[in-house]
Amino acid sequence: MRDYCVRPAGLDDLDGARAVMLDTVYRDFGTGYVPRWHGDIIDPATAYLVPDRHTLLVAVDADGEIVGTGALDSRGPLHPPNPRHVAARYPSGVTAQLRRVYVRPEHRRRGLARRLVAELLAFAAADGGYRAVYLHTDPTVEGAEGFWRSIGTVVHDEREDPGRGQGIVHFDVPLDALLPAAVPSRSPHSTGR
Repeated sequence: MRDYCVRPAGLDDLDGARAVMLDTVYRDFGTGYVPRWHGDIIDPATAYLVPDRHTLLVAVDADGEIVGTGALDSRGPLHPPNPRHVAARYPSGVTAQLRRVYVRPEHRRRGLARRLVAELLAFAAADGGYRAVYLHTDPTVEGAEGFWRSIGTVVHDEREDPGRGQGIVHFDVPLDALLPAAVPSRSPHSTGR
């Protein structure tokens, strides 16, 4: 198994991150680039690097290639297109929205998405101003729904709506969802051996 580094993206990483994101929207989603949905992909610096409360992470393989991305911003889901009650539950400013958690197919099933999400949740928790973590996913993307169900709770499944809405599934993710199991604390007299 290859070694991977998950870290905040820098300006030199943006072309590689953009390539992962664009490949995903074309290949996995089948939509291609849609400006009203994917503007952050074209300008990730403005979307994720400039605002203090936003971040973009990259997963880099042993060869230095960017093979995964994960982002977080403080914009809650908008209505429309999202259901009114979902938008109301996750207002901008106090909601950390997980975005662009994408891993190239040949690097999947190695824990990278889980590592990216753990780092994003740690970023949100350290911010101190987020009350909730939200995301939505397209359940037609192989593995996406199962992955998010293993971490979060479904708050709305549009496939159950009359007309099926956009067909996406909305999730709430606890800030502590991926914290490691509690480690017993050491006594002040412990030598650490």
